[in-house]
Amino acid sequence: MAMISTIHCYHMIRSTSMSMKKIKTRWHLESGRRQRSYGKIVGPAIFSRVATFSMNIITQAFAGHLGDVELAAISIANTVIVGFNFGLLLGMASALETMCGQAFGAKRYHMLGIYMQRSWIVLFFCCFLLLPFYVFAAPLLKLLGQPDDVAELSGVVAVWLIPLHFSFAFQFPLQRFLQSQLKESSDSLDLFVIGMFIYTSCGGCPSTWTGFSAQAFSGLWEFVKLSAASGVMLCLENWYYRILILMTGYLDNATLAVDALSVCMSINGWEIMIPLAFFAATGVRVSNELGAGNGKGAKFATIVSVVQSSIVGLIFCLLIMLLHNKIALIFTSSSSVIHEVDNLAFLLAITILLNSVQPVLSGVAVGAGWQAAVAYVNLGCYYIVGLPLGFLIGWVFKLGVKGIWSGMIFGGTAVQTVILVIMTVRSDWDKEAEKARINVNKWSQSKPVVQ
Repeated sequence: MAMISTIHCYHMIRSTSMSMKKIKTRWHLESGRRQRSYGKIVGPAIFSRVATFSMNIITQAFAGHLGDVELAAISIANTVIVGFNFGLLLGMASALETMCGQAFGAKRYHMLGIYMQRSWIVLFFCCFLLLPFYVFAAPLLKLLGQPDDVAELSGVVAVWLIPLHFSFAFQFPLQRFLQSQLKESSDSLDLFVIGMFIYTSCGGCPSTWTGFSAQAFSGLWEFVKLSAASGVMLCLENWYYRILILMTGYLDNATLAVDALSVCMSINGWEIMIPLAFFAATGVRVSNELGAGNGKGAKFATIVSVVQSSIVGLIFCLLIMLLHNKIALIFTSSSSVIHEVDNLAFLLAITILLNSVQPVLSGVAVGAGWQAAVAYVNLGCYYIVGLPLGFLIGWVFKLGVKGIWSGMIFGGTAVQTVILVIMTVRSDWDKEAEKARINVNKWSQSKPVVQ
């Protein structure tokens, strides 16, 4: 009997071991499949964003070698004028990542084209409302304390950037429409925007694009509410660093301070295209998985994104620390600007490291539809804690631009990242999947307009 019992226990242990091996094998196969599909989004997204932003870097580099005023003017026009409007429009377009992503996951394919057309309507209307920022850029910048010569030249540049401003309204919704169904195209200015639309409308998306429809004009209020929440969430964060540059205009030797900080912000903006690609890919994967009712898949996508983006951020952080006294040579030959950028290199490295995690968590928020909650987090962290702390360290303790930036990093970005981590870790992903199912049903119930 003892022998039989021993043999029976042996077979049970062996059977359990084989079952565990099968489970592990299935898990590895499934995780590999998901990572490959994730890579199809994030790889092209990184390439297209870095390539597009590189055009800004090249323009700024040419301007910097013309002179300090030219560098400051181009930097303010790109970073402040375009950046303010870019943040709002990008945020509003990010509502599509929630709606299209969850609808695609739920196999409501016909609604994706309708959602994109609604986004075009809302964003083009906003572009007209934002047009005065470009037309009256010079007097506005003078009012905000920028030197007269820098403000006048920035105003000239801003007028020439108006076509780019309107291209955002068409480009951003198209890009998110394609990403939500695991398709990615280059997105560099008008030529590629036209290319994306031709691809979309000429058979590239037969299930999700069925042509222009009057139904796009129905259900606009629900779309506006989600777009507004998305816009506020991203623009509060995006505007934070634009305000940092404006604040330096009130320091002594403002042109030098603006030049040095704009060089750092350009390098940060260049590198952040990679985390923003993870932001887009994470929003798509999370929304797809939640729309399909797969909470565990959404959690897995979140973990993969955070780990991979953090590794990239750590690499670039170390590069900045190693090349701290050489990174400004891309933009200028002025020894004073190079020296000032060298002094700010440590803060740039810390910002890059934090920004490798925070955008990914914002992507999780977009995919899950938490935009309104995160907007309150951003408002509190950046504007109630970060800005006052930056002002205190920069002016009261007389540490200048270094004090302003360090206060805003540790008081704003770091606190926001910690809160987003807590929100993500404590999420019940099965409940989020159920919420996504309810939302998809609600967003798909808009009645078509009678033609």
